[in-house]
Amino acid sequence: MGCRPALGLAGSPDESLRRVLSGRDSVSTPTCPRELSYDSAMKTYLVGGAVRDALLGRPFTERDYVVVGARPDDLLALGYRPVGKDFPVFLHPQTGDQYALARTERKTGAGYYGFATRFSPDVTLAEDLARRDLTINAMAQPIEGGAGGGDVVDPYGGRRDLAARVLRHVSPAFVEDPLRVLRVARFAARFAPLGFTIAPETMQLMQDIVRSGEMQALVAERVWVETERALGENTPPVYFEVLRQCGALAVLFPEIDCLFGVPQPEKWHPEIDTGIHTLQVLEVACELSSETTVRFAALVHDLGKGLTPRDQWPSHSGHEQAGVRIVGQMCERLKVPTEHRELGQLVSREHQRIHRAAELRDTTVLEVLEAADAFRRPERFDKALLACEADARGRGPELRARTYPQAQTFRECLRAAAAVKLDAEAMSQLAGPAIAQAIRGARVEAIRTVRGS
Repeated sequence: MGCRPALGLAGSPDESLRRVLSGRDSVSTPTCPRELSYDSAMKTYLVGGAVRDALLGRPFTERDYVVVGARPDDLLALGYRPVGKDFPVFLHPQTGDQYALARTERKTGAGYYGFATRFSPDVTLAEDLARRDLTINAMAQPIEGGAGGGDVVDPYGGRRDLAARVLRHVSPAFVEDPLRVLRVARFAARFAPLGFTIAPETMQLMQDIVRSGEMQALVAERVWVETERALGENTPPVYFEVLRQCGALAVLFPEIDCLFGVPQPEKWHPEIDTGIHTLQVLEVACELSSETTVRFAALVHDLGKGLTPRDQWPSHSGHEQAGVRIVGQMCERLKVPTEHRELGQLVSREHQRIHRAAELRDTTVLEVLEAADAFRRPERFDKALLACEADARGRGPELRARTYPQAQTFRECLRAAAAVKLDAEAMSQLAGPAIAQAIRGARVEAIRTVRGS
């Protein structure tokens, strides 16, 4: 099955790839040392995502190369800098691109690091590509004299699956690495707008990995790295939907998984289900901001509802403060950066008060600004407002298009209150706490003027 014409690049997919590699297109050209390219024994190939994205007509910046028929000393003699600890990876002395010796892997223990690696000149390109996760990532392009003239090497049907828009595992060895569950979910989030879906047999293997208990062997840092990357993709909700479908969400993100099936008042939430609401909020947040901090805050804003006793459903009194604690626990477990955690906790704690901007007293508006540390960190507060807007609009198609004037109200109140300054005469007559009290009173008056209350 042939691949459909590449998007955004002229000509056939093969011609598009050759244009990229030879420098005749806008994507910058990889530099391959003449010694590697012309050595009769050593063959160099561009592999992985760069080949895939070139065939799709997508821009790419990172290039990875595999060198077949070489030993570490061969690359060291050419000036390459070694960086790999467990297997030989080298950096090009001019471009900094990564060159790895062809290798095979054998499962020796649990988790992402439980592999033994073999590399030698007799490892073939097909053997190296066989250890990769998906067929669309298991293609290679030979580099010939730095011009990139060879055809795509595709031993596992990657071009066929690109054409069919399918994410499919390369081999049964897929189950040996639990990180692949997260990677496939992330690729699903990236390529969903292009119509990609996960092959049923690949989803089955992902479920097998979860049932085996291997997901618990993943270190927290790896889980967060893949999750933050997913939050930066085109459709992050797909990442969490895939993890839920294969059972990994309950293992890695139980605080999110338990929201599915928890009802909310239909008057305010036409979608009713809290888990569905969470993913809808994340979807709106992606429209409002590309910042992963904003998207993360949208994702975790309602975690407190997972603690509501069943006999209190669909009401969730006190879920805001309860969520602050749950967000903190989840972030500690997954080693989530402080910036993400703080914004997530802020939105969890304050989103209901921000929604009620029109009802709040002027003094309460100031309390929200102070609690959010908005005077010192106005940029973070603006991100919180974006997450709150996503919450208000992520409630089914009925409410998706509505405006969110609360954000503008708080922005104007913050601007007016932050501009308050006591004149020299007033300052000379006050001291200590009296100064802070006078500034606070003046800020309330400024807020009152803005709101016309």
